[in-house]
Amino acid sequence: MSDKSKKKFAPKPPQKPNFQLYLIIAAVLVLVGVTWFNSSNRVVDITLRKFEDMYRAGDVSKVVVIYNQNVVEVTLSGEALEKNRYRDELERNSLVFNPAGPHYSFKVASVDKFIENFEKMEDEAPEDRRIGHTAKTQESWGNYFGSFGFLILLFFLFWFMMRRMAGPSGPGGQIFNVGKSKAQLFDAENKVKITFDNVAGLDEAKEEVQEIVEFLKNPSKFTKLGGKIPKGALLVGPPGTGKTLLAKAVAGEAGVPFFTLSGSDFVEMFVGVGAARVRDLFKQAKEKAPCIIFIDEIDAIGRSRGKGQMPGGSNDERENTLNSLLVEMDGFGTDSGVIVLAATNRPDVLDSALLRAGRFDRQISVDKPDIIGREAIFRVHLKPIKTADDVEAKKLAAQTPGFAGAEIANICNEAALIAARRNKAAVDAQDFQDAIDRVIGGLEKKNKIISPDEKRIVAYHEAGHAVAGWFLEHADPLVKVSIVPRGVAALGYAQYLPREQFLYQTEQLMDEMCMTLGGRAAEELIFGKISTGALSDLERVTKMAYSIVSVYGMNDKIGNVSFYDSKGSEYRMQKPYSDKTAETIDEEVRKLITLCYERTKVLLQERMEELEKLAQELLKKEILFQTDLIALIGKRPFDKETTYEAFTKKVDENDRKREEKQQTPQASTGNSDETKEEEVEDKK
Repeated sequence: MSDKSKKKFAPKPPQKPNFQLYLIIAAVLVLVGVTWFNSSNRVVDITLRKFEDMYRAGDVSKVVVIYNQNVVEVTLSGEALEKNRYRDELERNSLVFNPAGPHYSFKVASVDKFIENFEKMEDEAPEDRRIGHTAKTQESWGNYFGSFGFLILLFFLFWFMMRRMAGPSGPGGQIFNVGKSKAQLFDAENKVKITFDNVAGLDEAKEEVQEIVEFLKNPSKFTKLGGKIPKGALLVGPPGTGKTLLAKAVAGEAGVPFFTLSGSDFVEMFVGVGAARVRDLFKQAKEKAPCIIFIDEIDAIGRSRGKGQMPGGSNDERENTLNSLLVEMDGFGTDSGVIVLAATNRPDVLDSALLRAGRFDRQISVDKPDIIGREAIFRVHLKPIKTADDVEAKKLAAQTPGFAGAEIANICNEAALIAARRNKAAVDAQDFQDAIDRVIGGLEKKNKIISPDEKRIVAYHEAGHAVAGWFLEHADPLVKVSIVPRGVAALGYAQYLPREQFLYQTEQLMDEMCMTLGGRAAEELIFGKISTGALSDLERVTKMAYSIVSVYGMNDKIGNVSFYDSKGSEYRMQKPYSDKTAETIDEEVRKLITLCYERTKVLLQERMEELEKLAQELLKKEILFQTDLIALIGKRPFDKETTYEAFTKKVDENDRKREEKQQTPQASTGNSDETKEEEVEDKK
């Protein structure tokens, strides 16, 4: 067994005994024992008349009068205990029969009156039956516990629940300690093992946070030049890009105390608890300074104040928590060596006072990785997986454009599970391809029954997408087209290879719309009818058309006007244009979609032969790759290389040039112009 396996399955250290739980169990046992003991020795209640009958019959051997309780205890004689009527009654009404007695008891209104009447009964009885009486006082703790034991037990249970609700928030653990911070502390004893080596594809973000770590380790390097330690850094990016992972790496590298919690940990049903927890958090952090505080999903408490507030001030508690956080981060006396890291995927909703310099001095963008970043992420996640020789990180990175780090980790895990399900010795490229298909299109529906007519419609629909994209210059190149049902409602899908670009021109957006409408256009041309299979296509085209007209200012009639609100707050209650402009926008969107649809129909009519070839081949094989399309309809009539092999080839060339540059020593008197040309070529 490897060392990693030994560490993974190492026994956990023994936990400290929970003395509070032991105390509760002991109290319950004592109460139950006392109650049972009291019940087991309980006498049978009778009336005064029955006692008189028993006395006259000569069955009583002892009478004890308890003054302070107005109770008379009666003990039977040995001969009387042999009688069935007494024995059955005593055994039926007592848990444990005690022959020594007392056996019966009864209450009296006045002890003195009873003694007077009893003495008269003694005078009237024969001398051999006169037994006399004994008077005493008695404190019955058994009766006390029997009467109030249940209430005491409820009190202990309530006390125990309050401690559990309070948790480890502070000494005593009472309900009043809910204002204590819930932050988890990582220090020298409880250190995070994730480092910057576990973070890939975030080189720029790592440089920013590495400087913070270096500042904490060696502050004199910066302070001797007059620099100050930054107050905070905000990690901003889409979900799954590695914001929390980057914070964990900071905790593993910094070597200083690290407090971590979520923004929702400040929210509580009690008034004032959020602000109290913020104050307690920074109080603990200042005691351990220099240290780092990490607040995940800070938008839970950092939303803009006064926006979206209901009548009556329902958001006052959240705003008070935010105000307390603002004061602690940058108020009087805040120069304490505490750095605040925070993460959010919704920076547009954060309050401007929280984002200003002095609180969050740096906003670090953690975007989705490019092809080089995806390759580095794949290399990290492929290390623990036993892969075959045909698995290359470069090819996998080229096949997953737009994927975040969490999605790449999911693909690697899915590929390993698929290979294990197929009883393979290693995970090969086909397993990764199936994993990518599952993440993109959903689970393959092998048992889904599709009629031949529906399958033919799906084949021509997907072939329409493929042909339209193949012969449109600015459309994304096709990687694979399939008519295998996947997911909830997808009867087929086409996978494209988007370009690594950030700016789009009007022609590119128009070609993308035409390619998206290729499926609906092919159905109308071949069958003369249309189906509901173009739902997702129409949804995408409609969004793109409205973006062209009303967001990007690419429509001549609307002009260079954008109605997009990046803050998401200005146009919440009313639209920023008139009803006439709204009609114009709708009309231009409809014209744009109609133009693209007619253009796509003309293109498919010209390429009807290619459309038929692809559709018939899809009906035979169900899945076609880019190489199959090249063999059927030839290469794309454009000079640009669009295959993912071209992407990997370009990456290989850049790596080779970089290695040659590092291995070749440059003289100090070398030609600077040649060096600049090489640097420009590397950047390209």
